[in-house]
Amino acid sequence: MTGIVLMSDPQVAAVPVTESGEPLVDVRLDGRLRVDTRKQDPADAFAHLREGVLARLLTAQAMLPAGLRLLFVEGYRPPSLQREYFEEYAGRLRADNPGWSAGQVHSAASRYVSPPDIAPHSAGAAVDLTLADADGNELDLGTRMNADPEESAGACYTDAPDISEEARAHRELLGAVLTAAGLVNYPTEWWHWSFGDRYWALITGAPAALYGPKD
Repeated sequence: MTGIVLMSDPQVAAVPVTESGEPLVDVRLDGRLRVDTRKQDPADAFAHLREGVLARLLTAQAMLPAGLRLLFVEGYRPPSLQREYFEEYAGRLRADNPGWSAGQVHSAASRYVSPPDIAPHSAGAAVDLTLADADGNELDLGTRMNADPEESAGACYTDAPDISEEARAHRELLGAVLTAAGLVNYPTEWWHWSFGDRYWALITGAPAALYGPKD
């Protein structure tokens, strides 16, 4: 688990953004991705992504074995909602760890919720997703989606050792097709993948992010 660059790392915030102007699109209109509604918001923001991210998801899905599909759960998250999620989780950590400094709370919170100013979801660049069979039944990937590090005892980390062989194989399959399509994973969350954001740029060595936050 060592060597993970967290979203709170100054290196991430230091990446410049050269905004492409690419629009957000509703992934449901294409019809090829199965969309789960557990994170649906009143404005249906959850179902939107930048065009380039959707194209790469469709490329990844086409590489899956017959009978398997990607299950899309959440894409774009407005900055105000991202801030709400971050502050709620940081507040829990602060209450549970009264001896932590503000910096420790901020860093620990970023394992699970990105700081609002650099959040890939708020740029329409990130997607939370998993694998499902042809009937829409989720495969076992070791934890429920969005299980935080405390709840899962760290099993939410993509390379967590204490998961079943079946779950490990499913994570490796998901990672193989998404990586081949050009996305990068946030290693503390097996379900979180992105393209074109600051974290993606840092990990891939791109000179700038393609997508900045969108209100």
